[in-house]
Amino acid sequence: MQNVMGSDLAQCGCRPMTGWRRNGSCETGPEDSGSHTVCAVMTDEFLEFSKSRGNDLSTPHPEFGFPGLRKGDRWCLCAARWLEAYRVGKAPAVVLEATHEAALEICPMEALMQHALTETETAN
Repeated sequence: MQNVMGSDLAQCGCRPMTGWRRNGSCETGPEDSGSHTVCAVMTDEFLEFSKSRGNDLSTPHPEFGFPGLRKGDRWCLCAARWLEAYRVGKAPAVVLEATHEAALEICPMEALMQHALTETETAN
């Protein structure tokens, strides 16, 4: 699998475990109708935005093994939701190395690059 940069797809995050397949990677496949391909670092602003759009990512749901997301957590977002947030100035930062190339079917590379973390920032 490749990332948007054309190299091997890196892990997005394991605390909490992310990804459509809950394996820490923003892998995708035909069953992933939401294209959970953008590895993003959560912000309070984005979490509120997502909640206002009907997708509350911050409230824990232990019955589904979901701890709820907080600022700083890495999460594989639906590419369309990231693009929606981008268009209104609320997009979270992106880890390009962990963002699946399929995200480019929805999100322009220029937009992803505008929100890309630097190597120093992704090491934290």
